[in-house]
Amino acid sequence: MITWKFKRWRTFGVAATTLGLAACGEGGGEAGGEGGHGEGGEAAQGEGGGAAPATPGGGEAGEAAMGEAGGEHGEAGVVSAYAGLSGDQLTALRIQHLRGFVMAAARIVEDRGAFSGEPADAAVLVQQGLLEVYEPAADQFGSLDVTALREAAAGTNFTRAQMMQRLRDAQEEMSRAIGGLQFDAAQLIVRMVDISTGLYQHVLVDGVADPVEYQHSMGAALAAQQAIHLHQNELRRENLIAYSRATGELNRFVALWPSREPPENPATYQEVLVQGSRVRLALSPYL
Repeated sequence: MITWKFKRWRTFGVAATTLGLAACGEGGGEAGGEGGHGEGGEAAQGEGGGAAPATPGGGEAGEAAMGEAGGEHGEAGVVSAYAGLSGDQLTALRIQHLRGFVMAAARIVEDRGAFSGEPADAAVLVQQGLLEVYEPAADQFGSLDVTALREAAAGTNFTRAQMMQRLRDAQEEMSRAIGGLQFDAAQLIVRMVDISTGLYQHVLVDGVADPVEYQHSMGAALAAQQAIHLHQNELRRENLIAYSRATGELNRFVALWPSREPPENPATYQEVLVQGSRVRLALSPYL
């Protein structure tokens, strides 16, 4: 049986209420560093290329990973995934990364099975997305309006229907904001896979499963899958065979998160890393 390890939270204001991640034993700074230079970082620079080595804490990529705590709570995989990006490509990744938290929150509300969650659980995930992704670089999200996200983050007493409406509104706004950008869709997808893989590196430590990292990693995987669907027309026109292969590999990647909480026997980091590499290989004709 996997033991769950929950991170502690402290309350402070982001809009109405935003929860901040507090340190819990392992040291978030190590996690951020490993994401940039460990196996997760290597995955981000696989055969598709494109990601230059990142300097921890430096430049835009460092800002994305550091958060308000100045790197103390930097998320694994973020530094290497953001490395070398600028302009619309960078803005698109920021929006899609934030979207992953919204998609994970929606999965929590929609799930009525053994791992069903409450709207308050979804609100916490949106709060985490605002804190860890949006707040450190709020001026670099293009025309994105985060009103619906802030409303969802404050909705700890919402009904399921009320929360789902806020999450749908947030998704529509993110689609609008990202739709006006010019960027490489295949690069966006592989960078989201890199973020998901890097985060998963810290889901299982000594047989202990961290549901917070699991959900963050799951959200990034769902956002990668959504990106390939949203851009299927252009990808199919460019290379139908590559699109079909990439879609299959990405579906298998997302299947490694079968529920909103870590199952009794979750996928290993090695399985996630290997499948992420398969997604990148399938997308390599575009890269």
